[in-house]
Amino acid sequence: MILVTGATGTIGREVLRRLPSDRPVRIMARHPERVTDAPPAARIVHGDFTDPASLTDALHNVHTAFLVTNPDGDDDTRFLDPARAAGVRHIVKLSAAAVTDPAATDLITRRQRHNEDLLRASGIGWTLLRPRAFMSNTLSWARSIRSGQVVRAPYGTSANACVDPGDVAEVAALALTGRDQDHVGGAYTLTGPQALSASEQTAQLAVLLGLPLRFEELSPQQARTGLEARYPADIASALLESARRQHSGSKAVVDPTLPGLLGRPARTFRDWASDHLDAFRPDPTASN
Repeated sequence: MILVTGATGTIGREVLRRLPSDRPVRIMARHPERVTDAPPAARIVHGDFTDPASLTDALHNVHTAFLVTNPDGDDDTRFLDPARAAGVRHIVKLSAAAVTDPAATDLITRRQRHNEDLLRASGIGWTLLRPRAFMSNTLSWARSIRSGQVVRAPYGTSANACVDPGDVAEVAALALTGRDQDHVGGAYTLTGPQALSASEQTAQLAVLLGLPLRFEELSPQQARTGLEARYPADIASALLESARRQHSGSKAVVDPTLPGLLGRPARTFRDWASDHLDAFRPDPTASN
């Protein structure tokens, strides 16, 4: 039995699409009605990291679990004890590439390192997936592209070896369905095949869309104002610190792990964007 958490998120839904139909799958969701990509034979159950009884029920008879948590909370602590009690043998955890960078000291990365440490100390077999930024993060530009053909972001020339979420999900599915001995103890840094800046991504989207997109760089204060409108101040500060570290070049390294695991090249940003152009196209039926 495979248990999938985070099934309504960026990676979780992609993992569900890649699990073989002949494997028993249980999906744990706080809001089961929001799970839209479940395999036909999968069972969807209610589960909440703050509800120990629901975790116990969800973990019954589970061999392998895909664990997606919010790094600014205590969900890992809450999950691991009932997982161990249920006899779970293997946990594939979504983490982040930043944990390997000694210069990454922001709040989010410190908590991600702590959660990795908790899993390694749990006595359960583990696999760590450490992706760079998801290419899908550019979907946050869709509204401004549709309304004004503009992308706004800080540090427009700083590069990131961003990765297609589908590639990360394919690695996750491989670890979830393969032999434990092949992946237990693996810590996989997952990147795309090329480091790109926000301005370069904007240029590629402009070509694909056939639109004269322009890039406007936000000042650090403008970026902070925008982030604090969406996140608590400490999280906004952590994201800004991460952006400054990217500006120093720390996120531009292309890692060979992903193609080595999948036996094919990692997908490019152009590949990903070509599959998602409808999200960025202006609605021709919208009123002016």
